[in-house]
Amino acid sequence: MFSAVESRRLYRQVADQMRSLIERGELAPGSRLPAERELAQKLGVSRPTIREALIVLEVEGFIDIRMGSGIYVTARRVPALDVPPEDFEGPFELLRARAVVECAIAEEAARLARPEHIAILDDNITRMAAALEDRRQALALDREFHVLVSGIIANQTLNRFVGSIHDMRMTPYFEKLASYFENTDTWRAAMEEHRVIRDAIAAGDPAAARAAMRAHLDQSQIRLSASFGEEPSDSTIPAAWRRAGGN
Repeated sequence: MFSAVESRRLYRQVADQMRSLIERGELAPGSRLPAERELAQKLGVSRPTIREALIVLEVEGFIDIRMGSGIYVTARRVPALDVPPEDFEGPFELLRARAVVECAIAEEAARLARPEHIAILDDNITRMAAALEDRRQALALDREFHVLVSGIIANQTLNRFVGSIHDMRMTPYFEKLASYFENTDTWRAAMEEHRVIRDAIAAGDPAAARAAMRAHLDQSQIRLSASFGEEPSDSTIPAAWRRAGGN
């Protein structure tokens, strides 16, 4: 039923193949899909790729992801919501891009930071600590922190890049993904990781700032790599991801 896919735009190809099976009736409404691990093996792709494809299909209304139970085909009755375009990057691709750019930004910020920059970062962390139960506010403050770190370098191109890549998280696709994996505990962990980045920048330690940012993005990858409640989460970061982060 399933066949291996090519390496180009993998998560969209996986979604296309599964959508076609559903539309042809080979995957009937109410039927339960194989677990992520099994789908990854059948299709010859990674589990994060499967996860990205499943979120596309849920946003489109083809499947229903039930945490702790499984993934079920739905009887699609309504038009899809705001489905991402064909060339839309998935969350793991965005995280890898962030690792390449934001680790270098943190390193340079540690060389250039002045006391007023640190005071602004402190204010952001204080406000985030008070907003952990408000997902939208926490997300906005998370974006603000990363833009503030970039702002230390005083390069508007970098500021626009960091801001725009964070803005891509504010779509129905990312909202659906976040609904499974973001909560008060994950936002608290992210805030504490921000604090480590802040401390390294305040200490004027470029290597520590780069490492702290990389660790933060590693942990973001791990949080998004949790399975949909079917089996234990992956707890390691692939070597290719670590290379993207600058190690």
